[in-house]
Amino acid sequence: RVLHLVAAPPPRLLVFGAVDFSSALADAAALLGYRVTVCDARSAFATRARFPSAHEVVAEWPDEYLARTAVDARTVICVLTHDDRFDVPLLVAALRLPVAFVGAMGSRTTDVRRRALLVAEGVTEAELARLRSPIGLDIGASTPQETAVSILAEVLAARAGSAGAPLTTTTGPIHGETA
Repeated sequence: RVLHLVAAPPPRLLVFGAVDFSSALADAAALLGYRVTVCDARSAFATRARFPSAHEVVAEWPDEYLARTAVDARTVICVLTHDDRFDVPLLVAALRLPVAFVGAMGSRTTDVRRRALLVAEGVTEAELARLRSPIGLDIGASTPQETAVSILAEVLAARAGSAGAPLTTTTGPIHGETA
């Protein structure tokens, strides 16, 4: 008998935008074992004091930070900046990376406008299909903390290949196969 232990580093969650929703998302993601980075170009907002649960807080243009940081197939990117100056170049880059999840916060109107801007920047249909926007599952969230749960529920469902449906409406095993 041979026991193989695989010690993979924790998955990364990159949160762009130093807003209240980002703080709640960083807190909740850290509880789930993600290595959380919060990035915002505004140094007055991207501070350790505002994001104590983040492993890293970066004051830098989001697309520039993304270009220089390591990502992998387990990396999750959440764009909460609500500003096309940041969102568009960041999403153009993010949608072309081999990451697990790319999501962006915003209303349906914002999503339509943002998608048009991304197409104008050369984002393909296949790349655009990877964008989860508006980000989150419909659980009736309104507070930053509830929205964080909504976002992370969508991230976890995507990771598991699940639709995120209530268990009362599904059949079969509740938990996946275990070895």
